[in-house]
Amino acid sequence: MDINNYMRQGSIRLAQTAARFYRKSSTGKRFMARIIERMYGNMAVRGEYESQGLHVPPFLIASIASECNLDCPGCYAFAGGICKTEPSANNLSCAEWERIFKEASALGVSFILLAGGEPLMRSDVIHMAASCTDVIFPIFTNGTLIDDAYIGFFEENRNMIPVLSVEGDAPQTDARRGQGVSEKLDAVMERMKRLDLFQAVSITVTTENLRIVTDTEYLKELKRKGCGLVFYIEYVPAEKGTGHLVLSQQQVDQFDQSLAQLKRTFPSMGLVAFPGNEKFMGGCLAAGRGFFHINPAGNAEPCPFSPFSVMNLKNHTIEEVLRSPFFARVRKIGAREADNHSGGCTLFNFEAEVKDIHGTV
Repeated sequence: MDINNYMRQGSIRLAQTAARFYRKSSTGKRFMARIIERMYGNMAVRGEYESQGLHVPPFLIASIASECNLDCPGCYAFAGGICKTEPSANNLSCAEWERIFKEASALGVSFILLAGGEPLMRSDVIHMAASCTDVIFPIFTNGTLIDDAYIGFFEENRNMIPVLSVEGDAPQTDARRGQGVSEKLDAVMERMKRLDLFQAVSITVTTENLRIVTDTEYLKELKRKGCGLVFYIEYVPAEKGTGHLVLSQQQVDQFDQSLAQLKRTFPSMGLVAFPGNEKFMGGCLAAGRGFFHINPAGNAEPCPFSPFSVMNLKNHTIEEVLRSPFFARVRKIGAREADNHSGGCTLFNFEAEVKDIHGTV
């Protein structure tokens, strides 16, 4: 598996999805022309580092906030210790995040996914990130904090893409996220649609919503609301007692078939499954193969679902993290299990082995 070529093609497809969305918007077309040129430049930069023996992934995941204004059951951020009930003094400052983002941009990273907690609670980091115009920042948000000011901000900064978290239909979203949340999200999507803003949604796929979120009518409704990209995130049981929500192998196969059909039915929309797509990419993408995760305190972790770290970005560089023996050994797990990967999170399933590695490096 040529992971570099696969990730290049994946990045191009994401850009093409946004370009199709903006085909009737002169502002959007100008933005896409510049960002696509920059993406090809980033590919060249990563290629140069590759020739020097350093593999730079095109994606990073940055959990910039440790707080959230919601309390959703089954949340990996709470279960993994990312999310707290109050801010931590150990969290990275805005200036430290700025250094990290600029360092990533210089290495040729094209996409930095902003997560949390609720990332919009760090408005200082959000506004700073917008100035890193060579990077696309998908913001994985519950959407409840998007007000007039944030709508105007997204209109002015097209590299900041809101990714709204939904759970299926309105009753399912409200059941997990709180009464009235779905209505708020519908209103936000309608306002962004009127402004021709590219928007996405993120869906945690479980045994309870699989049928609805892969239904053609459901995708039609998302498209009607202005959604151009859907992230399907297979549920990982980070919280004890939630194993019944994990897709069975039969359901994973069903999900793959449904997704393939949906891609044919909705060619103008981007549909991305995680970690399901990894079986087509030669296995796990964590620990720097396709991305790595930075938690709010700056700890460099293989993946949000594998919260183990031996380096902190407060006193280490991204290059040092990517070259670290810890990440190298974790990547070997993914390589070893590549042929066995049929769905679910590889590192979560091999948590004990990752812990052993973490304790010996």
